[in-house]
Amino acid sequence: MSNNTPTPPSCAAHDTHPKKPNILVPAHACDVHAHVCGPQEQYPLIANRLYTPPIASLKDYRHMLDTLGIERAVLVQPSIYGTDNRAMLDALKQDTQRLRGVAVVPFDLSMAELESLHSQGVRGVRCNIVDLKEDKGVLPMAGLKALSKKIKPLGWHIEFLMHVNEFPDLDVQLAELSVPLVFGHLGYVPTMTAKAPGFEGLLRLAKDGQAWIKLTAPYRLTGEEFPYPSTLTTAERLMAEVPQRLLWGSDWPHVFIRSGMPNDGDLFNLFAQWVNNPQLLQDILVTHPAALYDF
Repeated sequence: MSNNTPTPPSCAAHDTHPKKPNILVPAHACDVHAHVCGPQEQYPLIANRLYTPPIASLKDYRHMLDTLGIERAVLVQPSIYGTDNRAMLDALKQDTQRLRGVAVVPFDLSMAELESLHSQGVRGVRCNIVDLKEDKGVLPMAGLKALSKKIKPLGWHIEFLMHVNEFPDLDVQLAELSVPLVFGHLGYVPTMTAKAPGFEGLLRLAKDGQAWIKLTAPYRLTGEEFPYPSTLTTAERLMAEVPQRLLWGSDWPHVFIRSGMPNDGDLFNLFAQWVNNPQLLQDILVTHPAALYDF
């Protein structure tokens, strides 16, 4: 890294003592959003990253899952590695039954390379337009259209990390993509703008059966400390209007967090309080991820 380039800030480590949930977690429950990070000498970080994570090993992640009673999980490629998916793929190799992956790939990746990723447990690709320093607020539609055509025969989806409120015509822009779409962090809308046109477009995509929405990382929507009270309105609206299109993820190990480091048991209990419906809990934790991630 150049001497003129600021060193990306280091992140706090995750809480290594997760609490047990207050409820009985259903069998085959799935955490659909987590990352593994490090060690840096084995998995180099890209220069234009926004943060530097601590080591977050698969062993530590499994400990969290086992404490919560979560059987299945989806590892999502973090921005710190760019299109180098080795850390995620090496983790998938260690547990091919319980784990799936979402990769970051170039738009022109060959079909043979995509099929190789599929054989390793990848079931989707991620388009991150938030955590990288260039091209903010831009949807690379030409590349997305080309990639969606290639991944459709594999049954994959495209996952977006984006502030949907920045795209008032979100559903119109994405209408031509012929694969399922997944949106992280409740749409990643600041709580004071939850009724922005882009959020309404996200709801229309979900109601039309094209979009899935992850109930993840409420701390990324607000500067409040746990339990992030201003995010409740957004969560309640999603559960009231599109319960059939929701997923849950831990966002472990909570990188680049601006509030206090949460305990994963507390985060899960908050989600369970939001849902407060055994059948919907079963759908969000088991039925929906089983369909989307091919468990």
